[in-house]
Amino acid sequence: METEQLTWQAQQGWRAAPQPIDAGLVLYFGSNEALQTASWLSELATLYPNAHLVGCSTGGQIQSAMGGATPTGPGIDETGISAVAMRFAATKLRIVTESVTDVSQSRHCGEALGRKLLDAGLVGVYVLSDGLRVNGSDLVCGLTSVVAETVRVSGGLAGDGARFQETRVGADCPPRPMTIAAIGFYGAAVRFSYGCGGGWDTFGVSRKITRSNGNELFELDGKPALDLYERYLGEESEGLPGTGLLYPLKVWHPEYPSHEVVRTVLAINREARSMTFAGDVPQGSKAQLMRGEFDRLTEGSAEAARQAADGHSTQPGEGAVALLVSCIGRKLLMGQRIEDEIRAVAENLPSGVLQAGFYSYGEIAPHAKSDVCGLHNQTMTVTLISELLS
Repeated sequence: METEQLTWQAQQGWRAAPQPIDAGLVLYFGSNEALQTASWLSELATLYPNAHLVGCSTGGQIQSAMGGATPTGPGIDETGISAVAMRFAATKLRIVTESVTDVSQSRHCGEALGRKLLDAGLVGVYVLSDGLRVNGSDLVCGLTSVVAETVRVSGGLAGDGARFQETRVGADCPPRPMTIAAIGFYGAAVRFSYGCGGGWDTFGVSRKITRSNGNELFELDGKPALDLYERYLGEESEGLPGTGLLYPLKVWHPEYPSHEVVRTVLAINREARSMTFAGDVPQGSKAQLMRGEFDRLTEGSAEAARQAADGHSTQPGEGAVALLVSCIGRKLLMGQRIEDEIRAVAENLPSGVLQAGFYSYGEIAPHAKSDVCGLHNQTMTVTLISELLS
């Protein structure tokens, strides 16, 4: 397996290696503004004529910083496009897509993607999804209900900074809204491992979700959910749903406490006094508000990297890639210190592993404790990919 990093800016075009590898897959992540620029996609296709080009809009791009055309350390880009090219020696790929117009279609789309990918030798799936019209929990449940239990799913929901207006996903076509793309990896050579870490602290009392519908939360302890958030946030509640990113919700079922997840706010309905989250908030579950502290969040990211490194069946070494998907809420809270979490991941990955990824509206990865694939929010997730050739 070979990998290389490249970046794009409007004034400079693509900054790539003098002789690009003959890649089979290029993953790209960019700002909405950059992805709507005319020339970058055709230029990328010229650089990598035999590659599938798959990517999405983001809340910021995670990349190995470039010195010449050589990665020198971790960094974050706000305005352009970051990409990682991958050449596999013995791994076959399949790219499939689905269009979605309403959140109620999420599970159906997941099942459809799973059926398109289902084949002998499927090892792992990487998903990039519209971030505003999809219930990420239902999407993953639909996909995993079709593929074999041994197949792990990771990826993320596309972002749009803190605007929450429109997200884009592309798979061998210009990135567009209302799209879900999935990449299937096939064969005995490819190796995957995963990590996820949060670092958020709970506060206030835990409450029971007494009324919800999928990812829309109506009542906690029999009282309007939005009332609770407004009371805790005070003046900050005027900035909802954006300010809600700084105060996610921990959700767990009393009978399965190890399956706890974090949910982030996507939208609010002031008339219904309800809140829409990026994933399911099941009725009957328990919920508790959370808030972050810089050092704890950074340690959560380091833990995600350690899990991925420790879980890899072989020493990854040169040519391996770590795909990082972290939540836009973490980025907004940490501000100028956000590179601390990227650096913490780099310091806990094996030497020679290239980093790429983005800030998202939802992170998809196996749960650290239960190993069940699902949607996370406000979490750093790491997907480590390498090839082992006999």
